[in-house]
Amino acid sequence: MEVTTIGLDIAKRVFQAHGVNEAGRAVLRRKLSRSEVLDFFRALPPCLVGIEACGTAHHWARAISAFGHEVRLIPASYVKPYVKRGKTDAADAEAICEAVGRPSMRFVPVKTAEQQAVLVLHRTRDLLIRQRTMLVNALRGHMAEFGIIAPQGIARVADLLAVLLGEDETTLPPLARQALRGLAAELETLSARVEEIEAAILAWHKGSEASRRLAAVPGIGPITASAIVATVGDVSNFASARHFAAWIGLVPRQNSTGGKPRQGGISKAGDRYLRRLLVLGASAVIRHTRAKAKGGWLGDLLERRPTMVAAVAQANKTARIAWALLTRGVSFEPQHGGAQPVGA
Repeated sequence: MEVTTIGLDIAKRVFQAHGVNEAGRAVLRRKLSRSEVLDFFRALPPCLVGIEACGTAHHWARAISAFGHEVRLIPASYVKPYVKRGKTDAADAEAICEAVGRPSMRFVPVKTAEQQAVLVLHRTRDLLIRQRTMLVNALRGHMAEFGIIAPQGIARVADLLAVLLGEDETTLPPLARQALRGLAAELETLSARVEEIEAAILAWHKGSEASRRLAAVPGIGPITASAIVATVGDVSNFASARHFAAWIGLVPRQNSTGGKPRQGGISKAGDRYLRRLLVLGASAVIRHTRAKAKGGWLGDLLERRPTMVAAVAQANKTARIAWALLTRGVSFEPQHGGAQPVGA
């Protein structure tokens, strides 16, 4: 039995392996428990292993490649067309095995443990900010029932807390005050945790030369820069700046046929977190542009298109600049409006 290619369907407990030989004939169909996976691949001669890019996939890719195998991660949406019929682990493993050998297939680069550690910081911060927003909305809604209103914005929540924690006991009934003070304590704890995580991200950003260069681009700060560097890894996987922007989901969706190009809204494919950060950064650039004298590419675009359309276009441009900086090893010089060699 000479196995050249294996499709591995990973799961929490029971894994399914499907292997073929050089002629493409199936020579291996086997279920594996989680504890058997590494021993199984340790005993095999080096071969090509395909895995769907899903939860724990990067861990298994690093572990299996340590035994000399070539591991490729495939987006799940690219595997689905190769499933013949039904939904079983065996059918999925066979489809992965078929897809990984296609010459035109696109793969997901395997992330290092350090990259994933930085992304864990980002995902944790994102989760805590969502929870903080939920607490703020609850606090606003409950206090509004008693006629206590504060202007919008996270910075103005302090006005509500001043009333809630103040000495005037007549503004709120005792039962409501007791419950809302508990929400205020949770809000304070979450804010402290967010600050700790942001400090850790900033420390990593300062130690990354590529992240520091990206942070000089308008619309990109330490949070966005560190997220791009940790997510992208090897930027040579992207053939062009448009390819990179398309991976983030910032290019128009295509629905063309018969030689007639038809473009819709942005595809929203790829990494939603990076896309959100870039669009938020672009919105900040637009606010800055409107505060100053009008003109230039962005100013002209704002005169003829809605603000959100301009923000997405600016985010697309920012993503392409980031690709150029990472690919060419250059730094961004604001006075020149473009990329210049490092140290220039």
